[in-house]
Amino acid sequence: MTRRVWAVARLAAAVTIVAVIVVRLGAGPFLTGLRSVSAGTLLAACGIAIVTTSCCALRWWLVARGLQVPLGFGTAFAAYYRSQFLNSALPGGVLGDLHRGVRHGRDTGDLGRGLRAVFWERTAGQMVQIVVTVAVLATFASPVRGVALPIAVVCGLVALVAAAILRRGRMRYATSPPEVSTRSRRWARARLAVSTDLRDGIAAPRIWPGVLTCSVAAQAGHVVTFLIAARATGASLPFVHLLPLVMLVLLAAAVPTNVGGWGPREGAAAWVFSAAGLTAAQGVAAGAAYGALVTAASLPGAVVLGAGAVARRRRGRAPLTPVAVPSFRPHRTAAVLATEGARDG
Repeated sequence: MTRRVWAVARLAAAVTIVAVIVVRLGAGPFLTGLRSVSAGTLLAACGIAIVTTSCCALRWWLVARGLQVPLGFGTAFAAYYRSQFLNSALPGGVLGDLHRGVRHGRDTGDLGRGLRAVFWERTAGQMVQIVVTVAVLATFASPVRGVALPIAVVCGLVALVAAAILRRGRMRYATSPPEVSTRSRRWARARLAVSTDLRDGIAAPRIWPGVLTCSVAAQAGHVVTFLIAARATGASLPFVHLLPLVMLVLLAAAVPTNVGGWGPREGAAAWVFSAAGLTAAQGVAAGAAYGALVTAASLPGAVVLGAGAVARRRRGRAPLTPVAVPSFRPHRTAAVLATEGARDG
């Protein structure tokens, strides 16, 4: 499957989910969620976004440091706001991260490492999100508690397969004879690079504690934001009952098949809220309110994006630096030129 087909398939999946919700419930829950956003909730979401963005930027800075890619925290903070805005405004939910990796790679002169730093930073965050979500689902009693075991089993199998592939790749690359095909050696080198990135960029003793802490803190900020949205739309469940639902909805929202953030988040919210004794409409309203809060909180990224475009345009129109050109003085005789030439020689 080509990248274009895969992108179209993800977009179609998101549109289908939203269309099914509208057909079944109408547009009312979406409008209810948007109307529930007040100045107070919006201010709270923006304040939380500053903290979560700082945590994510610090996590990126740590991973880039492990991969030996130069990155300042201020640059990371601004770029992360920009990527969040692009993720919320563009379909797929990952184009902002791709843009962030490409810009970082070009600025540092190493496009491959720049992209890999962003990939591993996001992967580490999502892995921590999965682990914490499974732990919460297994700890707190809820109607969706049984989902924890399938998620844990699938993630465990994926981790085991990935570890076996990486181990085999390192051994094959180290012992492969010269007559092995170029394609096989290329795959072996790729697997070796992945294992090296994991060792230096995430699992290093000076890296992983910070990555873990930043990921948990960022996830907590997203959970609090969704809880605010749920309360604003009238969800009256106690915190211990609502927390597992929110964690599962946010895990579904991390699936990169959305249109501006819409799609799996509202579908998952409709299911888990109805399973908990609320209504599917309440779940969709909470998801829509959360989407509106997150989008509004990411608007500083639009300012960063616009400022960067203006700066690049100014650099492109900068006047040329004047170059000194020797003047021609006709009164200089051939004898003088010959004398200066002999002195210079």
